[in-house]
Amino acid sequence: MIPSREKILAKIPDYAVDIEPIAGDITVRYGETIIAETKGAETKGADPKVAYLVRETRHADVIYLPREALRDEYFSPTDHSTYCPFKGHANYWQLKIGDLIEDNIVWSYEHPYDEVQALKDYVSFYTDRTEIDVRP
Repeated sequence: MIPSREKILAKIPDYAVDIEPIAGDITVRYGETIIAETKGAETKGADPKVAYLVRETRHADVIYLPREALRDEYFSPTDHSTYCPFKGHANYWQLKIGDLIEDNIVWSYEHPYDEVQALKDYVSFYTDRTEIDVRP
């Protein structure tokens, strides 16, 4: 374990990252454009995957979708990255719709820590920049 991560985990022993499956259809929009979508457990990938609701101490709940749910034509990776001692290093993507570019709107943990391994190959969206609709 990374020494700095050990120190942070020791300082906040009650910190939790809970991952719960979400049933239903999920649509993510930027304005009027659908940028990601799942139909229940179905995505365009071969193995159906469910979406997740992530409840994290000191954070608002966040929805993660299988990467296959992204409409690839709108996204490209950026050089931006962040670090979370509870989940790992996050990579980001920009959204491009026509002439509009929205940097670092989507993130993913490519190599999440073992405790949150379920997030591998999943993406999440900034809720102040997108609209996420969950239907049972």
